[in-house]
Amino acid sequence: MQPSWRARDFTFNFPRPALLMGVVNVTPDSFSDGGKFLAPDQAVAHALQLVQEGADLLDLGGESTRPGAAPVSEAEELRRVVPVITSLVGKVAVPLSIDTRKPAVAEAALRAGASVVNDIAANRDDDDDAMWRVVARHGAGYIAMHMQGAPETMQRAPHYTEVVAEVEEFFRDRLARLARAGVTFEQVALDVGIGFGKTVEHNLRLLGAMRRFARLGCPLVLGVSRKSFLAKLAGDESADRLPGSLACAVRAVADGVQILRVHDVAATRAAVRTAEAIAAQTGT
Repeated sequence: MQPSWRARDFTFNFPRPALLMGVVNVTPDSFSDGGKFLAPDQAVAHALQLVQEGADLLDLGGESTRPGAAPVSEAEELRRVVPVITSLVGKVAVPLSIDTRKPAVAEAALRAGASVVNDIAANRDDDDDAMWRVVARHGAGYIAMHMQGAPETMQRAPHYTEVVAEVEEFFRDRLARLARAGVTFEQVALDVGIGFGKTVEHNLRLLGAMRRFARLGCPLVLGVSRKSFLAKLAGDESADRLPGSLACAVRAVADGVQILRVHDVAATRAAVRTAEAIAAQTGT
């Protein structure tokens, strides 16, 4: 049985064409476009452009989570993202996602009109379920991402005994804890967290295991767009990362990923829709 994903007033039923989540970084230091869309009017204009290119959702973040990034205060994160969300609510018909680790930022974003919480800190291992209570209270969609460590330290020495099995066990544990906090199964999507506490080999192993993760029954989210390991695979740190991003997107959709978090919406849409059309004709 194919999953459904519910995010407040939005429901996505699968199978359907893969959803494209356009990235809007309202930050001065994100790895891909740091500073370009920090001003609210610039962020809104960029978001509108992504929707025009075919984005099915928009993911807005006010705190960089690139390796080594320092955290920002709750007040600063709110200052960056809430005006953008407020402005977009009246301009776009697609769901807005807030990319945050902070329950208070998630609460404010949902009150402003967001429908999804994209939580890279789903790995929190204490008894604090405040973020999940916010999600449950609003009936928001929730993306539980796997991360080893925190952005400040996650890439120093990532280590796993068996990365695929450990990420799968993490997902099973989070689903149980989310349910106890009142978040329904239909609200949850899962993200293996490419590049978040992983080596190149770990990333590749996870990318090759998507069919296994799909058996958990939740929609799968993949955020691989423009990530540094793609340049390492190309053997050139200055290499254009778009070709590798597109290769991963096409392979991931064939393996059961339903939601792609991307910077290059138009190019990804063209590649993925072409692959989907071929699959529809061949029954694969």
